[in-house]
Parts: sequence; structure tokens; C-alpha cells
Amino acid sequence: MNIDRFVLAFAGFMVLLSAVLAWQVSPWWLLLTAFVGLNLLQSAFTGFCPLAIVLKALGFKPGNAFK
Repeated sequence: MNIDRFVLAFAGFMVLLSAVLAWQVSPWWLLLTAFVGLNLLQSAFTGFCPLAIVLKALGFKPGNAFK
């Protein structure tokens, strides 16, 4: 799995997790959804993604979006 796919899969997982936690525990968990969405939006324009930097340091194969 390359960095691009991992970042997208992780973001999707976090959104789903936060939605379930908001439903089961507290609506404040929707702030996590907002954070993930804002991070995806800024990375679309800047190409900067903190998770991609960590994954690159761990040896994941680079993709096309995050270098």
C-alpha cells in the first residue's frame, strides 16, 4: 500500500469512527470529523500532510499526491 492510499483509508476510518462515537457517546466527537475534513482540504491545496511525512519516515512507498 502506498502513502496516498493509506492516508485516504486512515482519513475515511477516522471519519467513520468519529461518526459512530458521536452517535453512541457524545456529539462533541464530530469535532474530530471537522478536523479530518479540514486537514484533507488543506492538503489538497498545499500538498502538506503530517501523516504522509510520518509514513514516509516509516518506509512506505510514495504515491503521486504526497512526496
